[in-house]
Amino acid sequence: MPAFDLAAELDPVLVLMRKYASVPMSLADACLVRMSERLADPVLLTTDADFRVYRRHSRQVVPTVMP
Repeated sequence: MPAFDLAAELDPVLVLMRKYASVPMSLADACLVRMSERLADPVLLTTDADFRVYRRHSRQVVPTVMP
C-alpha cells in the first residue's frame, strides 16, 4: 500500500473532521476514512464503534471488521 501523505490529503481530512465534529472524529480516524476512500476494496480492522457512523465518499459504509 502506498504511503499516506497527510500534507497532500489535509483538505479532505479536515472536511471529514468538520463533518463529524459532533462525534467527534479524531485526526487518526479521519485519516483512516480518507485512506478507505482512496482504496478500491478497503477493510478496516478496529474496535472503534464510531466507524459505524462514518461514511466514505459521504454515503458509503466504511467496510470494517470489529471483534
